[in-house]
Parts: sequence; structure tokens; C-alpha cells
Amino acid sequence: MEFSELIKARKSVRGYLPKPVPREVIEEIIEVAKWAPSSMNTQPWHVHVVTGEPLERIRRGNTENMVKGVPPKRDFPMKEAYEGIHRKRQVDIAIQLFDAMGIARDDKERRTDWVMRGFRQFDAPVSLVLTYDKYLEPAAISQFDLGALSHALVLAAWERGLGSVINGQGIMQSAVVREHAGIPDDQNIMICIAMGYPDEDFVANSVKSVREDAANFVRYVGF
Repeated sequence: MEFSELIKARKSVRGYLPKPVPREVIEEIIEVAKWAPSSMNTQPWHVHVVTGEPLERIRRGNTENMVKGVPPKRDFPMKEAYEGIHRKRQVDIAIQLFDAMGIARDDKERRTDWVMRGFRQFDAPVSLVLTYDKYLEPAAISQFDLGALSHALVLAAWERGLGSVINGQGIMQSAVVREHAGIPDDQNIMICIAMGYPDEDFVANSVKSVREDAANFVRYVGF
């Protein structure tokens, strides 16, 4: 597949088949994605590939903490509430997903269940947890580099028939993820990527987010 086709075809997958992903497939994806660019070639990333019982323990721990009302705690500060156009885009994709799933606005039970899916890493068979060394803080540039790696990972996965979703909810209880994935104390958890074979019967997987016209965010200077 040509790159321009690949990048437009990829979409976030939130429902997976209960089918294991072979380690060699994940290794191949990472071997491709590691060629993502990074500032001054620092390659500041670590990738922790989690599956099986350790991933199940993360799902249970995340769920139990959220049900008990344990406040989310990430390893780095971030803005939790979007505003303006960013909030509108967040709401728009939620509306697309809820419409596809047939979840009514007043259906609190199903809405809550949908939110909890994110903390369960969408029940995917594999989760890639991306981290960077703590000494790099303040780490805006390194976080940017991990974003480049994330994009490369999801594209390489899509090219091989695997779906994925970059999932911030899955690491919001960072202590749970750190414990069960065995992540060293000298690394900060940045993000996780849920990955697996898409369940084509899961209707939310038909949803594809839209993109702004380039004219709304691009300026040309000196042309």
C-alpha cells in the first residue's frame, strides 16, 4: 500500500477478536516503527509489550481503581479538560461512536461501560506501553518523539492487518500499569497502544474520524 493510502485508510479500532497476536508479528512492527524520526536521533523510547495474565491484571486494577473513585494519576502533567474547538472535536467523535453503538444520551449504564472499555484497554490482546527515561524531564521534545513512534507503530500494524488505538485512558492509573508491566522506576509512562485483530462485527470499528481542511490550520509565508 502506498503511504498516502495507508495513512488515510488507518483508523482507530476499539473492538478486537479474542485471537492472540504472535510475538514475531509485534517484533516485525517494532522493527519497522523504530525508524521514526527523533530529535537529534536520541530515540528516547522504551516499548513494553504486554499480553496474557499481566495485561488482565492491568485491566482489573484499572477497573477496580476507577470504580472505587481513585483519582487518575499520570507520570507527567497534562491538560485534562479540552476547550473550544478541541472540545468540539472530542465531542464530535464521541457522538459518532455513540450513534454507531446505539447508545442514547440518557443511557448512563452503557455510556459508563463504554468509558470503562478504555480503562480495560478495549479488551485488546496486546498493549504496547511507551515510556521514556525520567531524567529527560522536562520532556516535551522526548514526548514529541514518542508521538512519532506511536504513529509509526499504528501504521505498521495496520499494514499487517492489525488494528490499534492510541489509548490515554489505559495508563491513567500509572501505578497499576507500572506494577503489572514491571516498568522500572526510572522511566515515565507516556501512553499505551491497544492492538489486535479487528472484530469486523463490532460496529464502532466502522467509525472513522474526520479531518479539518488544511486551510483552517496552515499558513504559507513567502510563497
